[in-house]
Amino acid sequence: MRDQKYVLSDELLRQFAKRCGGYDRKNRFFHEDFEDLRDAGYLTMAVPKELGGAGLDLAEVCREQRRLGYHAPATALGINMHLYWVGLVADLWRRGDRSLEWLLEEAMAGEVFAAGHSERGNDLPVLLSTSKAERVDGGFRISGHKMFGTLAPVWTRYGLHATWADAEGGPKIVHAFLPRSHDGWRIVETWDTMGMRATRSDDVVLEGAFVPDKYVARILPEGFAGADAFVLGMFAWALLGYCNIYCGIAQRAIDLALPGIKNKTSLGLSRSMAYHPDIQHAVAEMMLDFDPIGPHIDRIAQDWSNGVDHGGVWPAKIISAKYHAVEACWRIVDRAMEVSGGAGMFRANELERLFRDARCGRFHPANTFLVHELVAKTALGIDLGEQPRWG
Repeated sequence: MRDQKYVLSDELLRQFAKRCGGYDRKNRFFHEDFEDLRDAGYLTMAVPKELGGAGLDLAEVCREQRRLGYHAPATALGINMHLYWVGLVADLWRRGDRSLEWLLEEAMAGEVFAAGHSERGNDLPVLLSTSKAERVDGGFRISGHKMFGTLAPVWTRYGLHATWADAEGGPKIVHAFLPRSHDGWRIVETWDTMGMRATRSDDVVLEGAFVPDKYVARILPEGFAGADAFVLGMFAWALLGYCNIYCGIAQRAIDLALPGIKNKTSLGLSRSMAYHPDIQHAVAEMMLDFDPIGPHIDRIAQDWSNGVDHGGVWPAKIISAKYHAVEACWRIVDRAMEVSGGAGMFRANELERLFRDARCGRFHPANTFLVHELVAKTALGIDLGEQPRWG
C-alpha cells in the first residue's frame, strides 16, 4: 500500500460521530455527512488520477472506510454502495477496459450511484434476478421490486440488474443504471429497521422504467457463468468495504467497553471489575476475535489491488473475508455489551446502537448458508453453479 494521507480529517470524523445518535433516533438520512463527504472528495477518491480523482485502489479505500465505520457506521455503509461502483469501474479502466469510462466521468461531475440488487426470494443477488428486463427500441424497460435501495434520498444513477428472459441463446442478466430523471419507478418508504438506520435504504419499485443503451453496463449469462471481471469486481469492492466497516465497529466497541470495565465497581470486590476472572476471560475473547480481522481483510484487499491471480478461488476468498469480519464483529459487540453491564440497555449509550448496527452485518450478502456452500464447493472443486442433488 502506498503511503497516503487520509481523505477525511480527524475533526470531520468527530463531527460525523456526533451526528450518529440523532440520525439513528430520527431514522433520518445522513444528509450533512453526505455533503461533507462530497466536499472532501470522498465520492471520487477511487477515480483514476488521469480523470481527476485521487486514484485510490481497493486496499486504500478500505482503509478509509474502516476509519469512517469506526466513527459513523451507517454513513460508511450507505456511501459504500457508491464507492463500489466507482471502484470496480476504475479497476476495469486501469486494466484497459474503457467501456464504462462514462461512469467515472459522471462521478467526477457529481452523479451519485446507488445499488439495487437485493430482491425477496433471491439468495444470489447480481447473479440471478426476479426483476424483468424487456428489450425495446433504444434500451430496456425494467420491472421489479428492489429491497435495500441504498442512498434513496440522493442517488442520481440507480445501479440495478434484471433478467432478460427471451434473450438470444437463453436468459441473460442485464446490468444497467437508471437515471433518476426517468419515469417508471418509485421509492417506497419501508426503512424502519433495527440498525443502520441512517442509510435510509428504502425499497424501489420499477414499473417499466426505461434504461437507454448508453447506461447498460453488461449483458451476461445467468448464474456463476456470468461472473466476469465486472461482477467479480462488484463483489470485491462491496464485500471488502463491508468488512472494513464492521472491523471499525468492532474496534469502537472495544474502545468503549474497556475503559468502563476499569472504572466499574462491585460491592463483592475490593477492586474494579477489571480484576474479575470472568470479565478478564470475556475481554480476552474479544481481543482474540478482533486481532485476526485486520490482517485477513487487509491481505485480501491488497491481493486484489496488486492483481494477485487467485483464479477461481477469488469468490471464496472475498466472501470468507466478509464472513469472518462480520461474525467476529457481532461476537465482539455482544461481549462488549455484557461486560459493560446494564448501561448498554439505554438508547443514550453508544454501545446500544453499535449492537444493533453490528447485527445488520449478517444480513448483507452473502448470508451464512451461501458462504458455506460456496467455500465448500470451491475447496472440493465442484462447479459453483451446480444444484445440489439428494438421494
